[in-house]
Amino acid sequence: MPRRSYDHYCAVSRALDLVGDRWSLLVVRELCSGPRRYSDLFADLPGISTDMLAARLKDLERDGILIRRKTGPRAGTALYELTPDGRALRPVLDALSLWGTAQLGERRATDAVRAHWFALPLGRAIAHLIPAGTVTVHIGDTVLHYVIDADGITHHDGPAANADTELHFDLATATEIATGARELTVDDQLSGTDAPSVPGPT
Repeated sequence: MPRRSYDHYCAVSRALDLVGDRWSLLVVRELCSGPRRYSDLFADLPGISTDMLAARLKDLERDGILIRRKTGPRAGTALYELTPDGRALRPVLDALSLWGTAQLGERRATDAVRAHWFALPLGRAIAHLIPAGTVTVHIGDTVLHYVIDADGITHHDGPAANADTELHFDLATATEIATGARELTVDDQLSGTDAPSVPGPT
């Protein structure tokens, strides 16, 4: 099926031609921290149908936003990862995250949540406290790490090999920091791989 277009000679509309369809930017969000299998994407995009996910992955691959590569025994598993053009969308997602934080309000009973969905706002909070370095963050069972340098902030799956700092949060605390209800302070900064968890609110 040919891609629909706004047919506006405008950079914003051209960008939306490529990533403005429902679910497209959320697929990019899922891939910002590293490659994902189809099953991983499906599990972390609650509400998407298998047909819709397959269609969005195909569209984004066609448009050069992601690539699919085979891996595993006899290359039987496909991994999806962002291309340089796809990774260049991270500041767009970060800007949307910044704007959208003020729109979140209270979590609704129907709202799904995943710890790694807070990666972008948590990254901003961490960079405010730690302007340069590598930081491993544990949110319950979810582990990711940030690289903060002159080029900005990136986040990646799993712990850093040699983190400068390690932070431990429960989901409630991470949510409060991400939404601005609680400030990340130097008291939260824990060094070393054996650091105890920062307790959540009581």
